[in-house]
Amino acid sequence: MSAATPTAQSASAAAGRRVSARVGAISESATLAVDAKAKALKAAGRPVIGFGAGEPDFPTPGYIVDAAVAACRDPRFHRYTPAGGLPELKQAIAAKTLRDSGYEVSPSQVLVTNGGKQAIYEAFAALLDPGDEVIVPAPYWTTYPESIRLAGGVPVEVVADETTGYRVSVEQLEAARTERTKVLLFVSPSNPTGAVYPREQVEAIGRWAVEHGLWVLTDEIYEHLVYGDAEFSSLPVVVPELADRTVIVNGVAKTYAMTGWRVGWLIGPQDVVKAATNLQSHATSNVSNVAQAAAIAAVSGDLDAVAEMGRAFDRRRRTIVKMLNEIDGVVCPEPEGAFYVYPSVKALLGKELRGRRPATSVELAEVILEEAEVAVVPGEAFGTPGYLRLSYALGDDDLVEGVSRLQKLLAEAV
Repeated sequence: MSAATPTAQSASAAAGRRVSARVGAISESATLAVDAKAKALKAAGRPVIGFGAGEPDFPTPGYIVDAAVAACRDPRFHRYTPAGGLPELKQAIAAKTLRDSGYEVSPSQVLVTNGGKQAIYEAFAALLDPGDEVIVPAPYWTTYPESIRLAGGVPVEVVADETTGYRVSVEQLEAARTERTKVLLFVSPSNPTGAVYPREQVEAIGRWAVEHGLWVLTDEIYEHLVYGDAEFSSLPVVVPELADRTVIVNGVAKTYAMTGWRVGWLIGPQDVVKAATNLQSHATSNVSNVAQAAAIAAVSGDLDAVAEMGRAFDRRRRTIVKMLNEIDGVVCPEPEGAFYVYPSVKALLGKELRGRRPATSVELAEVILEEAEVAVVPGEAFGTPGYLRLSYALGDDDLVEGVSRLQKLLAEAV
């Protein structure tokens, strides 16, 4: 008998597959998985301290909650509203963008989404055809490559490390560019590293993108969380020639302690926003009207509460960097933005620790959770093994206690 043809083999494999290859290839969010495991252990009575999720420990400011309560009682918000967002929220987002970034856009360039993740996916879905390449600086947030692949694109990683402050250079980007490159992903301030690109480097990267006719997707969700002398720079403001090929992703989650409200948005050229809106009209329709009403209050209000949270994050940032750098084998650069540290633990790998020799940062994170009852996210989740990400968006006492446990445990590594 003759062997089955490749076509027949592939048809047979597809017939036996219960989940599509496209969706089956998507991995679970590592940060959410770590957070879920930490919460499960806490529920079981273990005194776990979680540095996993990027979630402010502050409550949503009261005036925002009050706006949501009022919206609950308004029959207008008990019905469907436009898939692309409440007109008054789109107007408020445009006004906020001009106020905070100096970037003038019209409400028709705004799409309100169910959190930043939906904005990222819909932007890539609107821009990419199968095989289009997206340059992705690493370390990267776990969702970026998965969204690119789900949209049919190919993520091309460009790795930076602690020696450059986790910032990639134009030369690195150019080395990664091919004839299939369509989009550059640009994130500053960065998750997971807290890196902030200085204005001159933002300009150089923007002009490189213009020169090669590339699109840029820039995630600005940590725009207000910068420290010391660092300053946030919005790419299409620094390089106006790039505005017609730039999509901005943002949201209320981090700035206003509203992670659970699920309101994000994308800003871009009208044709791209219209295409993404069409997609959303079939995927989810409108974002919760109550959450949108809360978001109007958030983006229209002053930034006093944001500044107060920022001062607390800055204090915690300095504390966690100092304490981590006191551990032999840990090298922790000082982040300039967001609320994460991304220390290298490569010098600890392979050393004996409580009878085990963790060879990867995944294995080290497991030992830390089991032995110190501290949850951290391994660098593999962000495309760079040998590192750990810790969020310092948790209370001061828990932060000190958690890092003290790390100090005590990792001091035993030999």
